[in-house]
Amino acid sequence: MAAAQEQKQFAVGRADEFPVGKFRIVEVEGREIGITQLATGEFRAVRNRCPHKGAPVCKGIIGGTWLPCGVGEMVYGSEGQVLVCPWHGYEYDLNTGVELYQKDPNKLLMYPAKVQEGNVIITL
Repeated sequence: MAAAQEQKQFAVGRADEFPVGKFRIVEVEGREIGITQLATGEFRAVRNRCPHKGAPVCKGIIGGTWLPCGVGEMVYGSEGQVLVCPWHGYEYDLNTGVELYQKDPNKLLMYPAKVQEGNVIITL
């Protein structure tokens, strides 16, 4: 049985350095990671690599999406919680990392992020 890999925490910047709705890309342990703050004040840390074709996904836009609804209806929602890949437009839920509206969805590689003493801390 393989030994559990030790998790490490890294301070990646002051919380006020991360704007709401935009990624700031940092490098940690040789990995490009996009950090963003949601409108709720929560932080998300995402590996800057789209699981579909390897695009720099954190250079995409954060917005909403067209939600499933009835025939003839169009309902836009989840504003500020959806990351759109800049290459192919694939949409990912920033709460779960799961690709939206696919039969066999891909999932973003996400890392735990929190604010501690005014600094954003991520765990790898």
